[in-house]
Amino acid sequence: MTDPATELVYLRDAYVREMDATVVGVDGARVALDRTVFYPTGGGQPHDTGTLGDARVVEVRKDGTTVWHTVEGPAPGVGDVVHLRIDWDRRHALMRTHSALHVLSGVIWHEWGRAVTGGNMEPLSARMDFEFDPLPDGFGATVEARVNEEIAARRPIEVRFLPRDTALEDEDLVRTKVNLVPASVTELRVVDIVGLDKQADGGTHVRDTAEIGRVRVVKTESKGKANKRIRIEVTDGPDAYGTDAYGTDA
Repeated sequence: MTDPATELVYLRDAYVREMDATVVGVDGARVALDRTVFYPTGGGQPHDTGTLGDARVVEVRKDGTTVWHTVEGPAPGVGDVVHLRIDWDRRHALMRTHSALHVLSGVIWHEWGRAVTGGNMEPLSARMDFEFDPLPDGFGATVEARVNEEIAARRPIEVRFLPRDTALEDEDLVRTKVNLVPASVTELRVVDIVGLDKQADGGTHVRDTAEIGRVRVVKTESKGKANKRIRIEVTDGPDAYGTDAYGTDA
């Protein structure tokens, strides 16, 4: 018997912050649901936290097509309908941070033609690695200024679902190694910062770049001969908390 598939509500609307769901599996402190707003750890983005009924959600992991929520407190039973609520301040901080990383990678690709080799994030802080050898003089200040120019341009951030063959025809997506996605994946989720960056991506993002706030490059460092790491912080700006930033329920 295979584990039940979980509907990933956050993939289509990252602003849904609470909803009801039905319990379809319980394994000790782990709870599986028919659908969820909780993002599971993956793609360099950490999991959401929040509440599931009367219990705290302290870890979220995806196993195959099933999302398991580890809880502290009373676990529900199979068939129960429970109310889910994510910690919105943490989620929104991660959305801003993830979108900031896409702006950073877009700027570096267009300015220097360098590809991303890795990355990781926490709420409002992150790192991203690039194929540089060496970094250009004055790189930190230059890239910080360019990133904040793009953020201030209020570029829309759109999420689309494309057939695999269509996505592979897009040169901007091929540079993100979409062609390495397993052949079993027939539909790709594409996050498009319009006019700047387009990537196959499963994370959560804000609706336009102005909602990010501002980015500060706090450190650049070498992680090998042709691999350089850029560390950033995301800070509040005039548009970091737009009128739509506080989400919807489902």
